[in-house]
Amino acid sequence: MINVMSVLFAAGNDSKLNELTIHRTTASMPFGGRYRLIDFTLSNLVNSGITTIGIITRSHYSSLMDHIRMGRDWDLNRKNSGIAVFPPYAYNINHDVFKSKIEAIHTILDYIEKAKEDYVIISNCNIAGNMDFDAIYNEHIEQGADITILCKRLPSTTGRRIIIKKDAGNNVTDMYISESAGEEEHLIGLDIYLMKKDLLISLISHAFAHGYNDLEKDILFKLIGVKQLKAKEITGYVSIIDDVKTYYYESMKLLDRKLRDELFSEQNKIYTKIKDSTPTKYLSNAIVKNSLIADGCQIDGEVADSILFRNVTIEKGAKVKNSIIMEGGHIMQNSTISYAITDKSVTIKENRSISGYQSYPVVLVKNKVI
Repeated sequence: MINVMSVLFAAGNDSKLNELTIHRTTASMPFGGRYRLIDFTLSNLVNSGITTIGIITRSHYSSLMDHIRMGRDWDLNRKNSGIAVFPPYAYNINHDVFKSKIEAIHTILDYIEKAKEDYVIISNCNIAGNMDFDAIYNEHIEQGADITILCKRLPSTTGRRIIIKKDAGNNVTDMYISESAGEEEHLIGLDIYLMKKDLLISLISHAFAHGYNDLEKDILFKLIGVKQLKAKEITGYVSIIDDVKTYYYESMKLLDRKLRDELFSEQNKIYTKIKDSTPTKYLSNAIVKNSLIADGCQIDGEVADSILFRNVTIEKGAKVKNSIIMEGGHIMQNSTISYAITDKSVTIKENRSISGYQSYPVVLVKNKVI
């Protein structure tokens, strides 16, 4: 166990994920056939010995509560430390939902102060990666950093990404928000920050008292040249899921065996909620190519370049290509679906044809019948 606690934000990009977050928060988004996005951050923390974890919710968090079950599957259901889940209501006059990260953190300063750890990691839950926070913490100490900002060299495929500039000594020299998308690679912030707990409390208290709202623009941007801000570039696979396009693109990348083995490392496992499911049945007409198939499925049709979550049924004559079929999906006889994301328990009846585009797949909301 290292001297670090963590505060996680369950929401953050719900509006950009459109239909996929009508009934859930970003943290509980299904990913990779049997996981939720929060599984990656929780597993990274636990694998690094970090067991004091506060989760700040915002809306539609019942599925998240059901999934994490107070951390049982991550060995976090313990008397001391473990998971604490905070409701989204700020301590303001109207008892409204918090309006910013600064306000949200300010509402749990008492929890942060009472934690026995001296350092804190602030993170969103829309990151899929396998990161060693223990090594990042040790590097933070060795470099004498005030704040370590995790980042990844990626193309800015969507708007509003934080671009980071650094020198040869990994000192942050500039940070700014890019509103335009493009294929050129930049050092992009992952919205994961490591700092001393006392520093966080001081920064948040000052910002809240002055009515500031934006953690990056109103706090971090102003600390460049004032505090020791270090950029920690993650070289392994990391994905940022912040809209439907990136969700589909990053999901499809998992069909690459090499990348999948890197993300789901045997040394640093990714844990998730355990479910008792029967093995998948491949019936006489089943043809499956280059796909991820979870437990409990029944396949009698054709599946290619796709991801099937638990308990999906593909009937005889049905064809699923370049698609993501979430738990309980049912594709009936002679229907064809391509470049689509079907949410939980979607049914496609007989002889239907549904097709989106690689650049923007069609999304079918939970429990929809077509």
